[in-house]
Amino acid sequence: MLLERGKSQVLMVDVQERLLPAMADPTLVLKNGGRLLEAARILAVPVVVSEQYPAGLGRTVPELANLAPANAMHEKVEFSCFANPALHAALSAPARQTVIFGIEAHVCVLQTAIEMAAAAHDVTIVVDAIGSRVAESKEVALRCMQDAGVRLATTEMVLEWLRHAGTPEFKAISRLIR
Repeated sequence: MLLERGKSQVLMVDVQERLLPAMADPTLVLKNGGRLLEAARILAVPVVVSEQYPAGLGRTVPELANLAPANAMHEKVEFSCFANPALHAALSAPARQTVIFGIEAHVCVLQTAIEMAAAAHDVTIVVDAIGSRVAESKEVALRCMQDAGVRLATTEMVLEWLRHAGTPEFKAISRLIR
């Protein structure tokens, strides 16, 4: 099934000041996460942001926080976003395809994706915009998520939200890919 921008939402999971530098490839998460958030803004796709225990792990990194709507932030202590009541409500809009990126792939991203898929949500993980401290943890998490019925995609595949060339939106999205 193709992603449809009118049915999609983006979930950024825990890309925080004290967590991001510990990832195996933080630059990839930052670069592609920024592309996803910018595309969501251009195409009016709703965004939800989680922050795991910000008192200890810091806030969302400014480069990405500045691209997210101010009302998108939700603090949590649960590993799964879907286990947090406020996030559960924000992620449970009808007819939604949830596109997830963030950290860590084998903990919060994994638990969120599997719980949402188990609740019959359409979930896509952006493989080049998630991270773990150890690359092997990310790879195993991707296999677990795929086994649970979660779709895998790259950042550029998610931008299939845009179905037509030759529009102002196409030009703006094209600049994100170059």
